Amino acid sequence: MRLRVEFTTEPFDLDEAPAHAVVAREVVEAARLDAVDVGPFGNTAEGGADRVLTAVDALLRRTLEAGATRISLQVNVVDGRGDAEAER
Repeated sequence: MRLRVEFTTEPFDLDEAPAHAVVAREVVEAARLDAVDVGPFGNTAEGGADRVLTAVDALLRRTLEAGATRISLQVNVVDGRGDAEAER
């Protein structure tokens, strides 16, 4: 199965990226996900279910530790292929 995750972390800071936003970027970039798009008001990434779910776990834990007070998260199934096929 292939998933797309969309997320934001708060509080926002328009002057510079807060620590939790920097950590979120590091997590999704290190997770070897496809189609990673990191922006100031929202982030998306796609990949096989195992990689996305592992990244979401790390994202929640690490951004909260870095000072996030709210994390908005949405996960969508992009297609129904098996994990082994989606990871290729």
